[in-house]
Amino acid sequence: METFKNIGVIGRMGSVKVVETLRRLKTYLIENDYQVVLEADTASMLPGHGLQVASKKLIGEICDLAIVVGGDGSLLGAVRDLAKSSIPILGVNRGRLGFLTDISPDELETRLNAVLEGDYIQERRFMLDTEIKRNGEPTGFGTALNDVVLHPGRSTRMIGFDLYIEGQFVYSQRSDGLIVSTPTGSTAYALSGGGPIMHPKLDAIVLVPMFPHTLSSRPIVVDGNSEIKLIIDEANESWPQVSCDGQKELSCGPGDAISIAKRPFRLNLIHPSDHNFYATCREKLGWASTIAAS
Repeated sequence: METFKNIGVIGRMGSVKVVETLRRLKTYLIENDYQVVLEADTASMLPGHGLQVASKKLIGEICDLAIVVGGDGSLLGAVRDLAKSSIPILGVNRGRLGFLTDISPDELETRLNAVLEGDYIQERRFMLDTEIKRNGEPTGFGTALNDVVLHPGRSTRMIGFDLYIEGQFVYSQRSDGLIVSTPTGSTAYALSGGGPIMHPKLDAIVLVPMFPHTLSSRPIVVDGNSEIKLIIDEANESWPQVSCDGQKELSCGPGDAISIAKRPFRLNLIHPSDHNFYATCREKLGWASTIAAS
């Protein structure tokens, strides 16, 4: 396996626990002769660090590995700037759930030592691009690792829209919106909406209706290469929004077309070698862990 020498470090702002872990991480990397590059905002949390500082985009160009300290949301925010470079990304969990940031601060040095010496597994996760057009002209663009969500915004009105998959009409729906999720996002918002859990290796997209007016509306799983299009009903009285990973909001209006498709660039996610998706589900989702005797 590839080993790493030049390491970019990105931390979540505004957390004392993140700063504490960043200090430990910096000390470990420097003592073990790694070249460390701090992301610009992260550097402001470590005054007097004496290290090279760069933007996320530049870290993607000059480093062998990016380490993100924070929660899953911190990693989601970082990948949009890093995905084009295909730099491997490793997460240290300082958030709540930690499906993506799976190294615990309690075992930081031990786990990190193994990964940096080449003892790790690598996953290629795909992302989604979304584009909004009004009268054929683009008005907004976003990228998501977890999900693209059509929702009412501040309005309490239902949204009327038509769904097309690969150019084929699927249905007209009135609901609170639609969650379009990757396998990575299937354990996030889509799960709370009643969607299925999908293994990260699947090349599939799930569409989860949000409180549909018709009770027969159920989640649909489609091929990962499908092009999905939503057309907002011309008679829609509200101006809904499209959210990318819950972090970027795009406005849309009656008659707008929302296109969603797989992004050409994949995220290169690094895990410790004993990472197990089902074990993570057991831990994070509270599944029973007793193995029955045969």
